[in-house]
Amino acid sequence: MMRRLLILVALILAWGSSARADDISASGRGVVRIVTIAVVGDEVVGFGHGSGFAVAPNRIVTNAHVVELASRYPDNVVIGVVPSEGDKSFQGTLIKIDTARDLALIEFTGVKLPPLTLYSGGVQDGEPLIALGYPGNVDLATARSAADFITPQSPVRSQGGFAGLRMLQGTNVLLHTASIARGNSGGPLLDRCGRVLGVNSAITRADEGDSTFAFAIAGRELADFLREANQPFATVDIACTSIEERMAADRSADEKARVDAEEKARAIAAKAESDRQEAVAQARSRNEAMRENYMAGAAVLLVLGALALAGGGLLVSRDRRREGYGVAAGGGVLILGAVALFFSRPGFDETKMLPIPEANQAAATVSSAALGKMVCTLVPERSRVTVTAIGTVNLDLGNDGCVNGRTQYAESGKHWQRVLVPDQEQTVSVLDFDPDTRTYTNTRYLLSSDQMERTRQLRSTVPLKSCSSDQSARAALATQQQSVRASLPPVYNEKLVYNCSAAPDGPPAE
Repeated sequence: MMRRLLILVALILAWGSSARADDISASGRGVVRIVTIAVVGDEVVGFGHGSGFAVAPNRIVTNAHVVELASRYPDNVVIGVVPSEGDKSFQGTLIKIDTARDLALIEFTGVKLPPLTLYSGGVQDGEPLIALGYPGNVDLATARSAADFITPQSPVRSQGGFAGLRMLQGTNVLLHTASIARGNSGGPLLDRCGRVLGVNSAITRADEGDSTFAFAIAGRELADFLREANQPFATVDIACTSIEERMAADRSADEKARVDAEEKARAIAAKAESDRQEAVAQARSRNEAMRENYMAGAAVLLVLGALALAGGGLLVSRDRRREGYGVAAGGGVLILGAVALFFSRPGFDETKMLPIPEANQAAATVSSAALGKMVCTLVPERSRVTVTAIGTVNLDLGNDGCVNGRTQYAESGKHWQRVLVPDQEQTVSVLDFDPDTRTYTNTRYLLSSDQMERTRQLRSTVPLKSCSSDQSARAALATQQQSVRASLPPVYNEKLVYNCSAAPDGPPAE
């Protein structure tokens, strides 16, 4: 009991620490420092910096006022992009600037960043918000040289609350209380799930002890700006669910599923027993009827045998010995037949009757039916969606775990599983298909570059890449995938749960 309590406390602590930080840390992977350096001849005459974030692997959003000098003096002002991870900074190119909205789009090459996702839903008054960026007052306190400004480091996080919608110089802005400073300009304002609500741009003056408020350019203004720039971006509209809420719901769902399974098993057992008792009663009735037939037949033979003996005796008494002995002998045979028929009447043993295996037959039917082409639809109430745009998933499952003709899944009990560790993304996905319930689950971990590198090293030991009918190779795949799963954080970022049904006739699954 004590051991279980300690394990429970450890899990709670893990949920409390990881769940609070993971989503924001995941978004922090795509946050950058923007540096502008003005040069005349060989002399640096100006230096500025702000923040920005990726909306595509090589495209960054920031404030227009952060890079305005580069727009006005493109030959004399260099834009630097300093990621939050790694050991290098990169030169950027201004793609589009909108001074009215105070937004700019920068392109760079050399590394691919995880893009942030915009949240298109509503924000509630007082909702907690998080600002990420590189405040100048922190830089002034910690920077030792100019090189510190172009050295990758994680962004600074501050939390506040949503204080309302306002208009600032004709632009929709979010008013909030997260602490920001000069240098935060262009950094993202996030919800608890790490989705972009706006772009931090300004703060109010705090004269004579007044409270300080911050302004962030609203997400809808950012979306319009990106559309005008022909820049695709990810967006979701599903409200944020905390990891604690999701896990609590999962536990409740698991408990409900366990109770439902037990009730179903009891119902199946009760029906099986009822069917067995009915079969027993029917068998007993048939047996009794057969016994009665046997006994009636024995009685008839006995009567006929007795009559034959009597007739044989009568013939003998009339001096017809030969005929009499023959008839008497026939009577004896009939009597022996009656005795044999009586003792051979069928008995009844209820213990030899087995339950009807309807449940097993039904399960086998479901499992074998959950093959072929399927269309899978998200179940929002069972999912935790943070940054992934949601659509339907098409599956084409073979009986050897080959999915869509190219990806081999491995057996995991009754399930089929595959761990995907891509080369170009900082996300690990654990894919699981349950044939009995036709449930497809994508559990996603948004990892840092160091975590991804370690995970890719483990993945390199997995030799089975394409589909294979070799069961031993699939067993090896399952073992190797387990080592990859063991290296993942204890808490996921996203859990996308889909219900699958047989696909109508149409194009093959992709």
